[in-house]
Amino acid sequence: MLKQQLLQKGLHKLSPQQIKLMKLVQLSTLDFEQRVQQELEENPALEEENCSDLEECSDILEEENKIDITEDQNQSLDNIIDEYFSDDEIEDFQINNQKNYSVKQHISIISGISFQEYLKNQLHTFRLNEKDLLIADFILGNIDDDGYIRRKITSIADDIFLILGKSVSTEKVEKLLVNYIQKLDPTGVGSRNLQECLLIQLEKKKINQEILLSKRIIRDHFESFIKKHYKKLQKKLGITKKSLRKIIDKIIKLNPKPGKIYSDNTKNLNHIIPDFNISVSDEKLELTLNQRNIPELKISSLYLDMLKSYQSEKNIKENEGTIVFLKKKINSAKWFVDAIQQRKNTLMLTMNAIMDYQKEYFLTGDPVKIKPMILKNISKKIGVGISTVSRVANSKYVNTPYGTFLIKSFFSEKMMNQEGKEISSIEIKKLLKESIDKENKKKPFTDEKLSKILRKKGYLVARRTIAKYRDQMHLPVARMRKNL
Repeated sequence: MLKQQLLQKGLHKLSPQQIKLMKLVQLSTLDFEQRVQQELEENPALEEENCSDLEECSDILEEENKIDITEDQNQSLDNIIDEYFSDDEIEDFQINNQKNYSVKQHISIISGISFQEYLKNQLHTFRLNEKDLLIADFILGNIDDDGYIRRKITSIADDIFLILGKSVSTEKVEKLLVNYIQKLDPTGVGSRNLQECLLIQLEKKKINQEILLSKRIIRDHFESFIKKHYKKLQKKLGITKKSLRKIIDKIIKLNPKPGKIYSDNTKNLNHIIPDFNISVSDEKLELTLNQRNIPELKISSLYLDMLKSYQSEKNIKENEGTIVFLKKKINSAKWFVDAIQQRKNTLMLTMNAIMDYQKEYFLTGDPVKIKPMILKNISKKIGVGISTVSRVANSKYVNTPYGTFLIKSFFSEKMMNQEGKEISSIEIKKLLKESIDKENKKKPFTDEKLSKILRKKGYLVARRTIAKYRDQMHLPVARMRKNL
């Protein structure tokens, strides 16, 4: 028997300022510095703290605290984040293998343009009419960091109509993509799949017999190529094993992710700046937050005086518009000063808990000492929502005596060895990669064989788990690791 029920669910609508607060927590050090500078430029009621007289500063701050801030603005950061993001949006921190990004502590920053801007600058050298250029720019916005367009042409055409209000056929989108966007540098950008990406690159090569055969393999026998069915390819093409090896060598030198040439370089130059620094002194860990270019901020005393002056005048109605403007700017400045402190507290609280949890590793630098750790462990430890921990750790780096690491690389699943001792999946992945690196590439290990190798070393890891970890580390199956 089916039963119908009416359920009422209370939803809290977040204010724009609350959403801003969440975004501040997620920002990297470099992006946060830029955000602070932007706020200083846009809000004249906010200024850098440069009071020489501490008592004077204290008096001003007391005055600032009298300004009313709405209850919404005072809502706990954890509640805001947990309400705004669903559990589905929390990144799976268990799929990240440990990776040493090792960068020097003092990184020189080289200003550059984004990958999208780089492509746009090239696109605008073509002689396109205003409408076509607008559509081409929109198509360009769908290119990801790898250089691919992974959306259907029909979906892009629909979006152009909905967002730009321009009716465009799929044929027109296809024409602009193939004739203009796919002609941009790096070669292969704007491809919709790997096959198209490789063909575009081969089309740019000087024609000879090997290039013609390479194009034929990618165009007509792509499945056999990616599955490494070399004997089948030899038979279909009617060539020797030696000739096939030369052709395959040419194909594998092509770039499967053309966008990475640009985006990885700009990331290395601009974005890998440690958000935290961990140092070891007398067997004790010390944690600091990178705030090198972030000034101390305060509410402008000039704006506070102006507000008092206008409010004390008899004809207050005549100055109502000015008073509303001043209050808005002062409230915004007050909120931003408080938000900076709240961001700092949240980051330090979370990273302190991670550092404490992985204390043995940070003291020794031995990857084997990394304990199994999931988001829930840190969430429970400091009493904040899982999504808060997720947002803090996402895309942030910590500088340690052993290198600079992505924070989320310290999160891993719990495993058991033959002795019943808990070990981190990071340790398993390390051993798995070592085994694959040492294998005979003419007869690479199957997942079943890798499972047996780890079992002999005292690690009970099922074949299915081996396959999962191998996928997470972007290591292909045995057949795909085989050399001709």
